[in-house]
Amino acid sequence: QVLLEESGGGLVQSGGSLRLSCTASIPISAYHMGWFRQAPEKEREFVAAISWNGQFTPYVDSVKGRFTVSRDNARDTVYLLMDKLKPEDTAVYYCAADQQSSTADFYGKATHKSSYGLWGQGTQVTVSS
Repeated sequence: QVLLEESGGGLVQSGGSLRLSCTASIPISAYHMGWFRQAPEKEREFVAAISWNGQFTPYVDSVKGRFTVSRDNARDTVYLLMDKLKPEDTAVYYCAADQQSSTADFYGKATHKSSYGLWGQGTQVTVSS
């Protein structure tokens, strides 16, 4: 059973935009959510996160000012809007849910893969130069 499903990936030219969606088959309004990515032969890395109420949205430095994370709790969906894409953004993008952390705890651990217990299967994003 797929609980988190990413969509919206694809092939785009450098400078272009994509919007990824992560749709859950369970209620996620109480969960903090994260986006990670993994390029070939590289570790999975943190990209962005959003607290359950949308008030805390950290980003990795390399995407600040280009990516925007948001959520629609009524639709159990989290989004990652990616603008000004670069070839180095090419990766499989995963969404993940932190089902256990308090909001205060999440502030300190949002970037850690180990905080997230539920993962989607990923969507490929390829940016051509």
